[in-house]
Amino acid sequence: MPAEPLLVVDNIGFAIRGNPILQDVSLRVTGGEIVALIGPNGAGKSTLVRIVLGLLRPDRGRIWLKPGLRVGYTPQRLAMDDTLPLTVRRFITLGTPAPRDRVRAALAEVGAAQVLDSPVQAISGGELQRVLLARALLREPDLLVLDEPIQGVDLNGQYELYDLIGGLRRRRGCGILMVSHELHLVMAATDHVICLNRHVCCSGHPDHVTRDPAYLSLFGLDGARSLAIYHHHHNHHHDLHGTVVVEETDAHG
Repeated sequence: MPAEPLLVVDNIGFAIRGNPILQDVSLRVTGGEIVALIGPNGAGKSTLVRIVLGLLRPDRGRIWLKPGLRVGYTPQRLAMDDTLPLTVRRFITLGTPAPRDRVRAALAEVGAAQVLDSPVQAISGGELQRVLLARALLREPDLLVLDEPIQGVDLNGQYELYDLIGGLRRRRGCGILMVSHELHLVMAATDHVICLNRHVCCSGHPDHVTRDPAYLSLFGLDGARSLAIYHHHHNHHHDLHGTVVVEETDAHG
């Protein structure tokens, strides 16, 4: 029996001053599934996210959320005044009050417990993305909506963040809708890919999408070949600053 959907987007359309931004876009996300939304700049990806979150109303079509659905969200950009005295702990609880131990546990789950009392302005790009994930996890979400979750993170940190997102899916069983333009990483880290360019150009399993003529016309052969880059088997991991930390191996291995 197919898994029950958490989110259904059904043939929505959206325009600004008569200029079509989205046309007949449909998708669904089920529990335990990672759906990636890819496309060129101006394709309507962030607009679609805002519609899913209820921040914009589509001109036509339907958005359905499972009754009682809890949604956690990480934005693409975060503008914060450098002079604002705000610690990570305080930032995480804005809008979602939680005791210190719950905040620490959420940060520990994403590998960032050490920045609990740090000023938000003082942490690195990789740490900030983990803090945003921890903030979303405080809502105990059934669905995570991640808009460019590796924004401002170097390549090593990007690998680690995608591994982290996959681990959250496995541990929590939540559905994940993720927007990204890093094709070589996101395509191999997801179950279902939707290629958007104001309308759905193609969708399906990553292996299928990378052979689709619509995908190739947008991203070219290099975009398809880049899928092989994400086989990240190694005997080390990277800390939040991207530094390599070698793991101990069995002497007889």
